[in-house]
Amino acid sequence: MSLETVRAFLAARAPDVEVVVTEASSATVAAAHGVEPAQIAKTICLRVGEQTMLIVAGGMSRLDNRKFKDRFGGKPRMLDAIEVVAATSHPVGGVCPFGLPAPLPVYADVSLRAFDEVVPAAGATNAAVRLSPQRMAEIVNAEWVDVCQ
Repeated sequence: MSLETVRAFLAARAPDVEVVVTEASSATVAAAHGVEPAQIAKTICLRVGEQTMLIVAGGMSRLDNRKFKDRFGGKPRMLDAIEVVAATSHPVGGVCPFGLPAPLPVYADVSLRAFDEVVPAAGATNAAVRLSPQRMAEIVNAEWVDVCQ
């Protein structure tokens, strides 16, 4: 029901944002949506100490451990697939900052600002939305950070 929780979240917070479901999985989302791979807004579920968080970054960006540690005071640990579903209700490949079962801190990496439009997943491996990085950050109350290369 992850896709449905995303749809319900967007209906309440951003009714103008449409969820697009394609035949292709998120592995080929750039081609399916006609965008550059860097425009894919990938959502990474991490833990630092006891704090679980989401980082949304450009599709070609990589987490910079030094920047991350300087910003958050610890080394990031990627959650495994079971932990990701437990924290977000979304499967790996469909993880997004929308429709979470419980609030999590969401951080938007500045790498997203290179684009007028980004394409984050929408709770399923074949679902996504198209919107500006600023709008995405506003909808999920994300804080802007610089933690990627």
